[in-house]
Amino acid sequence: MTGMAMSRRYLLAAGGAGVLAGASGVACTGRGTSNEDTIRRWYAAWQQPAWDPVGSMLTDDFTFTSAAGDDHISKSTFKTRCWESNINFIGGIELEQVFGNGNQALVKYLCRTKNGKSFRNVELLTFRDKQISSIECYFGEQNSFPSAVSAGQKG
Repeated sequence: MTGMAMSRRYLLAAGGAGVLAGASGVACTGRGTSNEDTIRRWYAAWQQPAWDPVGSMLTDDFTFTSAAGDDHISKSTFKTRCWESNINFIGGIELEQVFGNGNQALVKYLCRTKNGKSFRNVELLTFRDKQISSIECYFGEQNSFPSAVSAGQKG
C-alpha cells in the first residue's frame, strides 16, 4: 500500500469546509445535519443505562463489526454482546472528530470509564432514513476497548 500525503487545501477542496477538525473541538461536514444530530444523540445515549433510546436509533437490520470477533452481528446480538456487557462502565464520551460524507460518518471519540480508565476508538457509521444501519468499530490501543478496560487491563 502506498501512502499519500494530502494538504489541507486538497482535503478542503475534496470534502467541503467542515471536513477537518481542529484540536479545540469537533468539526462536522455541512452535509447531513440530521446525521450529525443522530451522531451526537448516539454517543450521548451511551451515558444513560437505557436501551430504548439507543435501540430506536438503529435500523431493524443494523449490523456491527469490530476486531473483537464481531462480524456484522445483528442488532439483538449487539445489544447483548456490546451494550449490556459494557454500559455500566461508560462514564462519558467526548467526540473528538467527526468527518461525514453522504450517508456515512467517521467518528473518533475518547471514552472515559467509571473506573478511571480511558480509551479512543474510531467508528464508521452508515445511515439510512435518519437511523444508523451499520457501525464498523476500530479500537484504539490493544486491550483498550470497554470490556478489557473494565476487567482491569491496561487502558
